[in-house]
Amino acid sequence: MDIIISNSSGKPIYEQIISQIKEMIMNGTLKEGDPLPSMRALAQQLHISIITTKRAYEDLEREGFIESFTGKGSFVRAQNSEFIREEGLKQIEEYLTLACEKARLCSVSIDELRELLSIIYGGN
Repeated sequence: MDIIISNSSGKPIYEQIISQIKEMIMNGTLKEGDPLPSMRALAQQLHISIITTKRAYEDLEREGFIESFTGKGSFVRAQNSEFIREEGLKQIEEYLTLACEKARLCSVSIDELRELLSIIYGGN
């Protein structure tokens, strides 16, 4: 599993781990039942504290992306399509929020923004 940590990112390391594992689950790179590296192994691989990987795994489990079993490890949890859709919508909302903020800064009207979105989404 390839996780890339950026020290120059404004995001905490555990959040970088969470977002990358979520993305791998949502795009199908990681599938239901796939094992994740142990917390210790991931910490060693990334040269970070085991406490950081523990926090990331706990958050992923709390959000329903993985499940952990004492003595066995952590695995990708079965996902229903509605859950995946909702996660996707949250990500889209974040990206569109950034796009709208940029549009306001550049004095782009809502009509111009709609037209641009329509072109991008429609592929025209």
